[in-house]
Amino acid sequence: MSKWIHLPTTQGISSKQAHTDLPEDSYERELGQECFSGPATHMYHKHSPCGWESIKGELKHHAYNTHELMHSSLSPWNSNKLLFNKNIQVNYWTIQSPMPDLVRNADGDQLIFIHQGDGDLYCDYGHMTLTEGDSLIIPKGTLWRIDTHDKFSCILVEASQDHFRLPDKGLIGAHAIFDPAVLITPEINARFKDQQSDTTPWNIHIKRQNSISVMHYPYNPLDAIGWHGNLMPVKLNWRDIRPVMSHRYHLPPSAHTLFMTNNFIVSCFVPRPLESDPGALRVPFYHSNDDYDEVIFYHRGNFFSRDNIDTGMLSLHPAGIPHGPHPKAYDAGKNHERTETDEVALMLDVRYPLEVTQDAIKIENTEYINAWKR
Repeated sequence: MSKWIHLPTTQGISSKQAHTDLPEDSYERELGQECFSGPATHMYHKHSPCGWESIKGELKHHAYNTHELMHSSLSPWNSNKLLFNKNIQVNYWTIQSPMPDLVRNADGDQLIFIHQGDGDLYCDYGHMTLTEGDSLIIPKGTLWRIDTHDKFSCILVEASQDHFRLPDKGLIGAHAIFDPAVLITPEINARFKDQQSDTTPWNIHIKRQNSISVMHYPYNPLDAIGWHGNLMPVKLNWRDIRPVMSHRYHLPPSAHTLFMTNNFIVSCFVPRPLESDPGALRVPFYHSNDDYDEVIFYHRGNFFSRDNIDTGMLSLHPAGIPHGPHPKAYDAGKNHERTETDEVALMLDVRYPLEVTQDAIKIENTEYINAWKR
């Protein structure tokens, strides 16, 4: 057993409460560990923590425009891989017609966040409709395919050799953020039974250690007649999320956590009122989250803490350098220019450093690092 060194200390001029009533003409920066759940200190600076003139070297913030990815594939295992480490893979997948084969991920649970389009999921457990804004979790080893007849684009997040779980919501209760009752599961319904066939052959493309094996069946192996248990795919639409709010204090991103693994956290930002207390910050605070890389996929809306960010973009803020609101957004919050947000964005906080692929480099906005300049 171990215990954090815990000795709260104050030096110089500071606020008594984090993110509120900042000293005049100061900029607050949070230095935190364990993704906003460990020890933290709040530093008060005369200048913006992101006021750099230039950065040389590999450590810098990135933004990628997924709309520039023209590749379409009938298999998720042939999608655009963007970011990864041994614990996670982040891909962008576009499909425009029904999958001709079944797939199975033997490397880990799969989260599919649907950015554009509608479709139907057919899997071991039955049938489920899919639509824009759904977060679908498919357990490791599940057999599945998606039918769509239009452009269907999504973010694929793999929990490599791991599983997605619900966070411990503690004092706010098990029904906060979203009630588990809103989670949708597949059904063995008429549509599922209609696709079953004893004579139509099917191939299964199985991903294991990022290598693909193909298994052939002379019939459709999605032939279940029933099941019972507590392991199954589930989906959650962002419209069913009811964010935790505080009118007097800007809550950290961890307050919006949906799912967790051993090595990364999945959160979602959805429309909400902004803080109304005169002394409270109305934008994300500058912070040095030095244990986690932060990834945000911007799904829709006006992203209140960012400039020049459009829907379909993916940002990477690596640990090691501070980040926070862009200058225009910071000023807008300080001047009380908005009373609510209208953004929808998926965020991943990843425990170990992420690697960037050539597919991502090709679609990078290399000027993004200059967005913090006034």
